[in-house]
Amino acid sequence: MLKQKVRKFNVTYLLVAVFVASAFGLATFYNSYVRADQFDEQIQALRSQNASTQQVSDSLAAQANSYQGVVDSLSQQIDSLQQTIVAYQQQSDAVQVEIVQKQADLDQQKKVLGEDIKAMYLEGQISTLEILASSSNLSDFVNKEVGRSAVQNKVKSSVDEINTLKLQLEQKQRELDGLIKDQQAQQAQLQTTESQQSQLLAFTEEQKATYDQQIKANNSQIASLRAQQIAANRTLGGVPVAGDPNHGGYPAQWADVSQDSTLDSWGMLNRECVSYTAWKVFQAYGYMPYWGGVGNANEWPGDAQAAGIPTGSTPKVGSVAISMAGGFGHAMWVEAVNGNTIYVSQYNYDLAGHYSEMSINGSGLTYIYFQ
Repeated sequence: MLKQKVRKFNVTYLLVAVFVASAFGLATFYNSYVRADQFDEQIQALRSQNASTQQVSDSLAAQANSYQGVVDSLSQQIDSLQQTIVAYQQQSDAVQVEIVQKQADLDQQKKVLGEDIKAMYLEGQISTLEILASSSNLSDFVNKEVGRSAVQNKVKSSVDEINTLKLQLEQKQRELDGLIKDQQAQQAQLQTTESQQSQLLAFTEEQKATYDQQIKANNSQIASLRAQQIAANRTLGGVPVAGDPNHGGYPAQWADVSQDSTLDSWGMLNRECVSYTAWKVFQAYGYMPYWGGVGNANEWPGDAQAAGIPTGSTPKVGSVAISMAGGFGHAMWVEAVNGNTIYVSQYNYDLAGHYSEMSINGSGLTYIYFQ
């Protein structure tokens, strides 16, 4: 039923056309302003546009996944650096505690030194006032007395050891502070990169959403166009039934795959009404002109006349009945005739690619007599 050749589609024209159709009536619009196959062209154009748009959307999705992967990786690195910073800070805090402790030890040793010197001279019954009066400083005070060198060496050794440890701890703390600053600088750089990647991710996702919305809008248009054709088909009357389980002999290579997924021997999409009737003509008479692949059902009468194949208004068994209603018409194979009532087999009456059979009033249809 759908035309195979995709032509250029003008969105503005479609919107204007739909508005005009609403104002003056769809039937008048179809007959007066639109070629018989234009709605089919619109559907094909929308499908083609959707296919291209879907490719862009899929590409954007892949980019978004890539950006998300980078953001996740950066986030993990930032977290890892934060853990390192915390560990270094804990070490620095512990070193600071040790430094404070060593300073306390140093102060204690100096205090002990003073007490030892005091006790030593008291034991020697030497007047502290006399010694201090004759000494310019504590060092001179110690040097003046016999035995003071041993005490001085011992205290100096202890003080030097404590000072050395204190200096080592201070150096370690400076190193830790440097490491913390370096880690913080790396973290800040990663956070900047993460922010940039997050912006790219948000922009890509926004673009993808726009394309997805366009696809959704196109699908809505397609559904609307198909609904119009379904409504037109229903004007034929009759109730479709499953009928022949062999689908009228329609080959499995076309019947058992998705609708419109392949072309038949006459260049038409599978499981469409024109593909089925083309097969029935070939099955019955051994030939079918290729012109079936370049038009909708409502173009078949004109194509037949151009090819010298007779048409008429009288139903005959083995003829193709054409309904001109709707955007692209409907083709049916005439199985039996009883006055004005005909029994037909068909594909895609429901525009879902299904086979069916039904009895309808054959008046007002165009018949093509291939034999």
